[in-house]
Amino acid sequence: MLQKKYLLGGLALFAALLFSAQVFAQSEKRQALMKDNSAANKAIKGAVEAKDYATIEAKAKDIMGNADQIVGLFPKGSDKGKTKATAAIWDKSDDFANAAKKLSKSAGELAAAAKAKDEAAVPVKVKAMGDNCGACHKVFRAEKYPE
Repeated sequence: MLQKKYLLGGLALFAALLFSAQVFAQSEKRQALMKDNSAANKAIKGAVEAKDYATIEAKAKDIMGNADQIVGLFPKGSDKGKTKATAAIWDKSDDFANAAKKLSKSAGELAAAAKAKDEAAVPVKVKAMGDNCGACHKVFRAEKYPE
């Protein structure tokens, strides 16, 4: 009987450690993705000034692909650890998914405008994509890590 208790306790501890490791890995993946989006956005801003449409298109496609992955990186239970995510991500998951779709759509529209070398549309699409990033951050991102 005592051995069974130890075995169950050990299994519970192992499961808790495994879950913690998965939560940490999710946090690391999403932080890397967001840093990638930030770097892509900076590259786009520089490329707009240089009228480097190939870079704008490529980086917009990177953001579009990342936006398509965002929701999956915030599964229920991943609100622990080092994160700037607000509880609204999990409390308003449909709104969060819609925000990610808007980002993906606006990044796709920017990529299309850059591919067409549409000098008038590119700055408008850059602003729209930035507005979608900012709108999501207002609701779903804390300014700093919680204490």
